Amino acid sequence: MNPRIVIVYHSGYGHTARVAQAVAEGANAELVRIDEHGELPAASWAQLDAADAIVFGTPTYMGNVSWQFKRFADASSAAWTTQRWRDKLAAAFTNSASVGGDKQTTLYSLFTLAQQQGMLWVGTGLMPANTKAARRDDINYLASFAGLGTATPADASPDEMVRGDLETARLFGERVAATAARWSAAA
Repeated sequence: MNPRIVIVYHSGYGHTARVAQAVAEGANAELVRIDEHGELPAASWAQLDAADAIVFGTPTYMGNVSWQFKRFADASSAAWTTQRWRDKLAAAFTNSASVGGDKQTTLYSLFTLAQQQGMLWVGTGLMPANTKAARRDDINYLASFAGLGTATPADASPDEMVRGDLETARLFGERVAATAARWSAAA
């Protein structure tokens, strides 16, 4: 039986959506987009409740999640009060224009959300590209472990995203799927 993985994300300019698609490709996951008002259709909440794993995705704006994602996170308190996401797997990704860009703060915010929901966290599990020979197109060039971090120049379109970041996203999706399969088999 294949675990059900749902990626819930907000994307302001299309870059985070492109990362979500790459993660979904690796995880064979369903995509749920948070709209520009920070809302989800009622059916999307049911998708999240039925998932074995939920992957959170948001751009990093001003050192944290977008306000639209924050609105979704606040609304998830309805799931918290009844512990509907307890013991589901959780993972996360973020994109910003800068290589650093305070993405770790965003990932820690998403980690905290997952922990408050009683979820179990999956990191990237990818070795970094941190040698002198490393190139920006390498896997996990940004060396993010707590969750996936990608960087897209502010003046680049989603079609101009770094191939290595998108491949890292796909591999991250594979890791989430493999972990969910192991977790489901053990349950």
